[in-house]
Amino acid sequence: MTTTSRPTKSTIASSDGTQIAYWRSGRGDPLVVVHGGTSDHTRWDTLLPLLEPHMVVCAMDRRGRGESGDGLEYSIDLERDDVARVVDDVALATGAEVNLFGHSFGALVALEAARVTPALRSLVLYEPPIGVPRLPIEPELIDHVEALAVAGHGEEAVVTFFGAIGMPDSDMAALQAHPAWPVRVANAGTIGREARAVSAYLPEPDRLAAIAAPTLLLMGSQTPPPLAAGTEFLAGALPDARIALLDGQGHAAHDTSPTLLVDAIVNFLDDSG
Repeated sequence: MTTTSRPTKSTIASSDGTQIAYWRSGRGDPLVVVHGGTSDHTRWDTLLPLLEPHMVVCAMDRRGRGESGDGLEYSIDLERDDVARVVDDVALATGAEVNLFGHSFGALVALEAARVTPALRSLVLYEPPIGVPRLPIEPELIDHVEALAVAGHGEEAVVTFFGAIGMPDSDMAALQAHPAWPVRVANAGTIGREARAVSAYLPEPDRLAAIAAPTLLLMGSQTPPPLAAGTEFLAGALPDARIALLDGQGHAAHDTSPTLLVDAIVNFLDDSG
């Protein structure tokens, strides 16, 4: 068992040499948490006090934001490697298999990382943007959002993109009220590359069948239909997966009902232990 009273920062080199930063805090078995689009590790600040009594939380900055570096090239495969390297480093540091939780785009790269790291104990995915077959993100929308970000209109870029892909007004309001909203605005320039990666992503059954870790698929009862369809697809494609429905929630229960979200995660990790 590991105990830390204040977050401890670590860095690990990814497969292309990019330095990826993460912070460790809490007590118990390790959980690596992977934020979604436009966020950084501070996305979890309001959730950490609820998680830390149960587990060692390792909150990473995905590449291109926060205190992590970035590479000349970009792909989901590189993000996959980033997450896998963090998981392996946490396993080495704690001497334990690692639980992995990803939200939204972070859930997509966590899913891919689960195929390549041998250190995984279990997997929790909250609505990865997996289209069946693809999410309908129009190229014109991506170009428009990128132009807004380049012109310095980061807030308009974030609101435009999330609104266009069907985020409920209640979730949008929660995001804008969150202390990390300025971080989202500052990271608006990453929306385009991730949206293009999502548009091109096609889940392959053989790849998914190789993920043996027990998997919890979190889904809000009010979530947009394309995200719900992706979650339901994964439930049938992964060897050991089940869905937990977050009643009354959308895509951001960590803002709108954090206790409900944490209870679902903790109960699953206890059951799968």
